[in-house]
Amino acid sequence: MEMIHVRLVSPPDLTPRVVGLLTDDRYVFNLVVLAELARNPDGDAIECDILAGAANSVLRGLRELELDRHGSIVIEPVEMAFSGTAADAEQQQLGALAHAPVWEEVEARIRAEGTYLPSFYVYLVIAGVIGAVGIITNSQILIVAAMVVGPEYGAITSVALGIDRGNGTRVRQGLFALTVGFLLAVLVTFLFSWAIRGLDLQPKAFEEGFRPVSTLIDAPNVFSVVVAVLAGIVGIMSLTQARTSALLGVFISVTTIPAAADIGVSCAFSSWSEARGSLVQLLLNIVLLILVGVLMIRFQRAVWRRIGDRGRRKGSG
Repeated sequence: MEMIHVRLVSPPDLTPRVVGLLTDDRYVFNLVVLAELARNPDGDAIECDILAGAANSVLRGLRELELDRHGSIVIEPVEMAFSGTAADAEQQQLGALAHAPVWEEVEARIRAEGTYLPSFYVYLVIAGVIGAVGIITNSQILIVAAMVVGPEYGAITSVALGIDRGNGTRVRQGLFALTVGFLLAVLVTFLFSWAIRGLDLQPKAFEEGFRPVSTLIDAPNVFSVVVAVLAGIVGIMSLTQARTSALLGVFISVTTIPAAADIGVSCAFSSWSEARGSLVQLLLNIVLLILVGVLMIRFQRAVWRRIGDRGRRKGSG
């Protein structure tokens, strides 16, 4: 049984409408109202549990009452619950809607990933250097490691959400973080590779032009488009369904970090055509991931809204 716990602080004059909204919803359980016990903000403390599949409409109603502005709304996941009444309601009345994502939670998760602390840039730089070592030594394992370390997908989904919501500030912040982060990664990777070349530490095979890993990265083609589109689809679906294992697969499948690393390595070794190819690969992946992210957010929201409308019509009938 999928359920969320909601803690509310409501101004006393708004409490009757909030309690009425919660009481009238058949998917709200364990409703508790404690008058004038909440502090900072002051007001009435209200707690309840909501079946996750029906939470979107309840949360939308609370925000339409402007409770988030005049009071407070806190959402927590429920790890385990035992309630025969709630279980019956989920199985017999919600149907497919029982597995609908809680959009407030999904968007909060994406917004959290769109916070660009100094560690964001440090991770990108470190991932770029790991990718450079993988390219120079022709190690596919290190390329995969660089993909896992890179934090760029959080910024990409944040930009996609900003476009979907018409939030220009979020879009600008995300694009700025991606631009600065990848420029730093390319610069540090270039300096690292230039030092390797200057000290003549590169493997003989790489020096002689045997670069299978680099060739896979700096030659964008139709398969690059296919992989980026599919990764974008899986990435947003895994975020909405909280599937971390699938999201990890997205990190490993898209060559953003390896492409940035290959730009630095190719420039250090004066391989200009490879550098251009890697730049195209990097831009192609970022643009496609953002575009597919926007489309998938809107598509999933529309699908679940339609399922919800159908379920409500069936219930009222």
